Amino acid sequence: MDAVSARGAADTLLLDIRGLSVLADYFVVTTTSSTPQMRAVRDLLDRELKSVAGRRPLIEGEASDAWVLADFGDVVVHVFSEDGRAYYQLEEFWTEAPVVLRVQ
Repeated sequence: MDAVSARGAADTLLLDIRGLSVLADYFVVTTTSSTPQMRAVRDLLDRELKSVAGRRPLIEGEASDAWVLADFGDVVVHVFSEDGRAYYQLEEFWTEAPVVLRVQ
């Protein structure tokens, strides 16, 4: 999560969704305030974190989109633009999920 924050992401939230969904064990939700920041975070997820995860994630969305999703299997990362996060309100669907970590 530090690497994501270092690329300009803010209000990063780690949710434990084990027992609530079969999709993944954890959701990471974060916000970027510009297309260059979204691109930097997307590139981090696509290229640099594959060494940690052992493989490249499945990625949906482009840096110019309101929402980029990176699926690492047990962990799914949701990167939103500010408007996208306000519009989709993903956390509202997972209010029962314990918050493991929040980085402002």
